[in-house]
Amino acid sequence: MLGPVENHSLPRTAAFFDLDKTVIAKSSTLTFSKSFYQGGLISRRAVLRTAYAQFVFLAGGADHEQMERMRTYLSNLCRGWNVQQVKEIVAETLHDLIDPIIYDEAASLIEEHHRADRDVVIVSTSGSEVVEPIGELLGADRVVATRMVVGDDGCFTGEIAYYAYGPTKAEAIRQLATSEGYDLSRCFAYSDSATDLPMLESVGHPYAVNPDRALRREAVLREWPILDFHRPVRLKQRLSSFAVPPRPALVAMAAVGAAAATAGLVWYANRRRASATAIV
Repeated sequence: MLGPVENHSLPRTAAFFDLDKTVIAKSSTLTFSKSFYQGGLISRRAVLRTAYAQFVFLAGGADHEQMERMRTYLSNLCRGWNVQQVKEIVAETLHDLIDPIIYDEAASLIEEHHRADRDVVIVSTSGSEVVEPIGELLGADRVVATRMVVGDDGCFTGEIAYYAYGPTKAEAIRQLATSEGYDLSRCFAYSDSATDLPMLESVGHPYAVNPDRALRREAVLREWPILDFHRPVRLKQRLSSFAVPPRPALVAMAAVGAAAATAGLVWYANRRRASATAIV
């Protein structure tokens, strides 16, 4: 167990989850490549390339250099995409593509943190158009994600406004701690990648989940708990077993100003409340 239910007179706490290979078994962005192809957004060649990138990601994770290459590739790939069309494709295929690859162990942890009255925050390098619906599906309270610049025509320009990666994830968590009153020394964080060391170091209870080689080495040296998640399960199959209904999704979108790419400054929208039935 993670501990007793929080005393509301104490500082608030949260659990911060990386998404890819921590909560879900694949890369969230690359998982939608076939749907984007069917929607006419990318070519067959691009589908094959993203399939290969997914294989590399699953086989060994991604180091800093690979993540930077992925950033450049994806920003170039989505240049000119209509944002509304992207959102519609994600909404139409979300349950079919994401629901089956959610780790049962991660879903149980999210549920347990909510029982302990902790907020759950998804912190992902993937784009907000993909991460926000997944966060809502999971019942997350907030989402921090990469944001692309959108032009006056409603299409991505190919520029990145805010890249949720490495140190900028930690900066976003610290800003959330200030705005929401989280005591980071009592907060939890979960990730599979050594690129998320700044995020893990920023909380009092870091966990390595399905860690890559570098993170496993650091976790052993620092005596951090190591968790192995390996049972993907559909959320609908778990709902009937919930003793307490899952929380409504309250997704706050991470966004940035013109200087965000270098400064890592994140601003957040007000919580968006939804009924528990809307998640299902």
